[in-house]
Amino acid sequence: MIEDGAGVVDGRVAGEQGESGEAASPREVCWRGRGVAFAPLDVDDAELIHVWRSDPVAAHEIGIWPRSLSAVRERIERDRDEHDRDDFLVLLPDGTPIGHIALTDQDMVDGTAEIMLLLDPDHRGRGHGTDAVDALVDLAFGELPMHRVQAVTHTTNTGALGVLARAGFVQEGVRRSACLHRGRRYDVAVLALLREEWQEFIRPRSWDVLITGQ
Repeated sequence: MIEDGAGVVDGRVAGEQGESGEAASPREVCWRGRGVAFAPLDVDDAELIHVWRSDPVAAHEIGIWPRSLSAVRERIERDRDEHDRDDFLVLLPDGTPIGHIALTDQDMVDGTAEIMLLLDPDHRGRGHGTDAVDALVDLAFGELPMHRVQAVTHTTNTGALGVLARAGFVQEGVRRSACLHRGRRYDVAVLALLREEWQEFIRPRSWDVLITGQ
């Protein structure tokens, strides 16, 4: 599910201080995009994810139930061992964590995968969602052998639909009444971006972008 979705900042982020009062080491960045960077998601990020998942707007828009901190930590540990997904913390150039993005259900034979995005509610509507999705599809098509990247979201989630449209995703159809959330049925939009469509985009790729301040 895609969400165009507080600010509890983990002590390992650049510029933060740990309990000893010493500056903590910056997160290890593994991928960069326009205005954002990715760091591998770690079990210690569970508190951040727990806060973001508990946001009522995010819970409504992506149809998730808030989970306990221990359950979130267990899920991150379990997903870390899965070979068909990659999870990242989305960072601003100064190291501030603003979201969780993932490329899931990766099928290297068929060349298909699905994208998931959850943004900090304080950083929605600023273009960070589009920057993060652009960076992830660059990874999927530029470094991985993907041919088709899919995204699904409620048809009422206009923020997420806007992010995906700006990233080039095309709505392929609607799964009617496919989601039950809080006693109400929701239609789910299915969108996708194909490799040849991505290749036609006239924009800098992630490996061509210089991040301000890096």
